[in-house]
Amino acid sequence: MNKERFKALVRDFYKQNGRHSLPWRDTCDPYQILVSEVMLQQTQVPRVLKKYAEFLAAFPDVRALAKAPTANVLKIWQGLGYNRRALLLKRAAETITNDFAGVFPRTAAELESLPGIGQSTRGAIMAFAFGVPTVFIETNIRAVFLHCFFKDKTGVRDRDIFPLIEKTLARNDPRGWYYALMDYGVHLKRTLPNPSRKSAHHARQSPFKGSNREIRARIVRFVLEKPRTEREIVAHIGETPHDVQKNIGKLVAEGFMKETDGVFKA
Repeated sequence: MNKERFKALVRDFYKQNGRHSLPWRDTCDPYQILVSEVMLQQTQVPRVLKKYAEFLAAFPDVRALAKAPTANVLKIWQGLGYNRRALLLKRAAETITNDFAGVFPRTAAELESLPGIGQSTRGAIMAFAFGVPTVFIETNIRAVFLHCFFKDKTGVRDRDIFPLIEKTLARNDPRGWYYALMDYGVHLKRTLPNPSRKSAHHARQSPFKGSNREIRARIVRFVLEKPRTEREIVAHIGETPHDVQKNIGKLVAEGFMKETDGVFKA
């Protein structure tokens, strides 16, 4: 597929079927975009829509999130999964407040120095908040290029896709172009066998039910209700093939909980 035909295909789809009403697409505030991007990692849009406004109401700016108790952040995050994202988001806010005087960094190097910010989130912030025509890739963008340019190939690496992203990038409107790519990627995944399977980086997500991730989430949720002893936590979790005591220790070490005189609290 040639470049012009490809761009016309993506733009036409977006014009007719794009998700133009998503609330994070009505702002150029880098903090609000950061919150949405972190929430959207491995979480579907309908679930994010329910939490996005609630989170911003509780923590309206980067300083508010930075000074908020971790327990408050985790409580509002419940329902989105992957609690580690909430912890990293708070740490990013703390870094911006302490190291950048509360001014949101704008360069790629500065953004990627923040906790939990990789090339995808960095690129999204640069494009959506600052209008910078930067090259980045995420799961839906990857799906579009795999479908359109690598139809008969498997094991495609991102380094093979990046030059195509750069050649087709709408430098005068990177924000709108990337939104169009993402929405077309969502459409392809819904209507075709997942193009991402052609990627060398594709990995099936393991089931949550019965996993160690579920045990960790249950421990955090239980302790968020009120402080608990180790015995109470173990009794609450019940029979499981996973090591509950080891998980408690890791959650403390990672900053999800604190322990004082044998009592654990978030």
